[in-house]
Amino acid sequence: MIYLVWGYNTVRLPLNQRIAILLHEGTTGTQGKTGLSILRYSEAPIVAVIDRECAGKSLPELTGIKRNVPIVASVAAALEYKPEVLVIGIAPKGGVVPDDYWPEIKTALEGGMSLVNGLHTPLASIPELNALLKPGQIIWDVRKEPPNLGVASGLARTLPCRRVLTVGTDMAIGKMSTSLEMHWASRLRGWRSKFLATGQTGVMLEGDGIALDAVRVDFAAGAVEQMLVRYGKNYDILHIEGQGSLLHPGSTATLPLIRGSQPTQLILVHREGQTHNRNNPHVPIPPLPEVIRLYESVASAGGAFARVPVVAIALNTAHLDDSAAKEAIAQTTAETGLPCTDAVRFGAGILLDAVMKN
Repeated sequence: MIYLVWGYNTVRLPLNQRIAILLHEGTTGTQGKTGLSILRYSEAPIVAVIDRECAGKSLPELTGIKRNVPIVASVAAALEYKPEVLVIGIAPKGGVVPDDYWPEIKTALEGGMSLVNGLHTPLASIPELNALLKPGQIIWDVRKEPPNLGVASGLARTLPCRRVLTVGTDMAIGKMSTSLEMHWASRLRGWRSKFLATGQTGVMLEGDGIALDAVRVDFAAGAVEQMLVRYGKNYDILHIEGQGSLLHPGSTATLPLIRGSQPTQLILVHREGQTHNRNNPHVPIPPLPEVIRLYESVASAGGAFARVPVVAIALNTAHLDDSAAKEAIAQTTAETGLPCTDAVRFGAGILLDAVMKN
């Protein structure tokens, strides 16, 4: 089971805190990854979603997430449900707090709520916000660099466990969800499995991990390696949350993940039908066989020069109906010669079988 445990370095909030998720323009837009993932995967008590565009509508009908949480227009309206924590649920480009979020954040703090912030803009150090805190309230900025980091040395290659890293053809296409689904499936099979979070949403869900895009580039691979070494001897399989993409011109996290984790297998995640980078339409996505060769070549040269295969394709078919999704999966299998499924929609068993065969 995945719990929403608030923990990073020394920050902790009780598991049973009632949560509201601030998702203006994110419930059905492109920036709601954090909030929607928490709604899908957390077992914490979420009492309200705040989105002025979707207020009064059905969350399951809008998102397909089977969770009956009311959508309200403002933090003030959410206070009726007595939330104790406000989670900023969007992940906009650059990670900056939108101007119209500031009044909502202040209303939440004035209303007695703690704040969980996964954006790049640090909030805990702002005097105006700190002045609103009462005893028992905190502001947790998730994106912080862990202490005592060093430079990577390829040490994860010596670990006895399987290390499965999700890689993608773009950002925000389902790498975290795929890793989580594979982690759950591994535990159902009786394996000692651990999901290793490398982004703000994963850290919120798992209660530990690293927000890799908050780490200085010289120490990014070292931060990943440190995490792998901490857990690698105690588990049969580590599912490492992927970040970014080698195909994205603004991505800096994929290479440190490969170098630091020294993966034994890769799972390639792709959104069915996507032909170009979502935020950079002038950047095409090559045919999947070419992407597979790229990742395998880079991964094999990322440390010990061992073979690191892409063993399966995780296809994001959320925008398709079941019939079209199954057809797309069959086509992708034929195109790549690899096992393929949508792990969120159909389960991760096929992906795990591919991992165990390699």
